[in-house]
Amino acid sequence: MTQKNVLITGASRGIGKAAALRFAKEGYHVFLNCNTSVNELSKVREEISQTTPAHSTLIPGNVGNPEDVKNIFAKIHDTCEALDVLINNAGIAHIGLLSDMSDEEWKRVIDINLSSVFYCCRAAIPPMVSQKSGSIINISSMWGTAGASCEAAYSASKSGVHGLTRALAKELAPSHIPVNAIACGVVDTGMNEWMDEEERKQLEDEIPAGRFATPEEIAEVIWQTANAPDYMTGQIIGVDGGYL
Repeated sequence: MTQKNVLITGASRGIGKAAALRFAKEGYHVFLNCNTSVNELSKVREEISQTTPAHSTLIPGNVGNPEDVKNIFAKIHDTCEALDVLINNAGIAHIGLLSDMSDEEWKRVIDINLSSVFYCCRAAIPPMVSQKSGSIINISSMWGTAGASCEAAYSASKSGVHGLTRALAKELAPSHIPVNAIACGVVDTGMNEWMDEEERKQLEDEIPAGRFATPEEIAEVIWQTANAPDYMTGQIIGVDGGYL
């Protein structure tokens, strides 16, 4: 059986970590990326080695920086000719009024949430096209569809991910490479730790499912999307407990 390979950006915690463990369980060689949380990323690799027979490789770097992405993919291609799956998961939130946002804060959100998807796709696509196979999954948000008050930059970045997903799907469909996005609702990760108990309860009451999603639930959707027929492409798959 040919070894399959997946790159997961932002894999040190939350959705990225859950996805790494899910793909490792299926025997994938998992390339684990994060920018600053390298100690946590190492713990993910340890958990993979302790709980699965899969191999994993740490490739830290800022995927919002094109030079870092070139170096990341150079290391990947030392191990394999092409990725079978690219999961663009790295992302940050920014909460506050748009009028109070600095140029640097805006640029950081766009670089990490949107430009990183472009940089990683650009690097991953040529080898995928050469072998006429692969899958690209972009982790997005329901706010990319609906927009969120006091999260304008985040919403804009995720709307950009949706547009990039749909356009790139059309480019790559002739090469049998599906490109899809997972538009997550509220997921129980560190990104939402800022909420106190009352705020969390209020938000849970607004969700028809009555709770936040678990990272493992999102990871399962990612796995199923990666293994769907390649005719399913260009889709923004909502996983939000009925919120939208």
